[in-house]
Amino acid sequence: MLTFTTLASGSSGNAALVSCGDTHVLLDAGISARRITTGLKSLGVDPAELSAILITHEHRDHVSGLAVLTKKIRPTIYAAPATCGQLADQLPHGAELLQSRLPGAGFAVGELWVEPFATPHDAAGSVGYVLSGGGRTMALCTDLGHVTDQVRQAVAGCDLLVCETNYDPDWMRTGPYPYALKQRIMGDRGHLSNQDGAELAAMGVQSGASIVVLAHLSAENNTPARALETVRRRLRAMGCDPEGDITLAVAPRTEVGPTYRLERRLAAAGEKGGSLC
Repeated sequence: MLTFTTLASGSSGNAALVSCGDTHVLLDAGISARRITTGLKSLGVDPAELSAILITHEHRDHVSGLAVLTKKIRPTIYAAPATCGQLADQLPHGAELLQSRLPGAGFAVGELWVEPFATPHDAAGSVGYVLSGGGRTMALCTDLGHVTDQVRQAVAGCDLLVCETNYDPDWMRTGPYPYALKQRIMGDRGHLSNQDGAELAAMGVQSGASIVVLAHLSAENNTPARALETVRRRLRAMGCDPEGDITLAVAPRTEVGPTYRLERRLAAAGEKGGSLC
């Protein structure tokens, strides 16, 4: 069985846990080591049991807890080569733990198969991840300014999609951010808007995703209700009932979210492929 739980998701910090059997992988470490430790223990996982840490890119909201965390535990840290180069100087106690993996080159971590894919973001080597285990697959698609062919391929056939809906365009344009920051966020190497995220969610559902988790919402330029309504409207337009046909939810910004379970068995026609526990 493949399970997924966010520890935090938003512009102020991101971390999540993916598990399959005795294999536990941390996706990003963008909150304090104390919060990561507390969150993992609340899920019954001791941080020392982590099989690996997968880093999407070097921005602070994805790595801020990494240096302190690696003082206490010693899992392998996987990231793109350019990201490893950025992190080496930031990890005085953990540089030797870094292992670079190129986008498109899959590798095994215990009972999980991991496939990194390039994402268009203003970082040294930004990637998303497809993780497979127990006969099921999930894709992490956040921190991307637009949807590329690599992203489309990653989403195709996944059972669970973690989909970025960072900002509402109208709120962003009229909001308090400086002009340069607005242009960065809305640019091709920034973040996905609610509308762009809705299109990505529709792609995922059309290719078989039964669980869609909206993630990395801005605290200033979005709300969970606004993101949900935008995605629901798009899914309804393609004939999908977002309240009945799939599980659609927003990852909590600052606390541990629910655990999504993807059972090994194949779902019967018309049946949901996963469950929310």
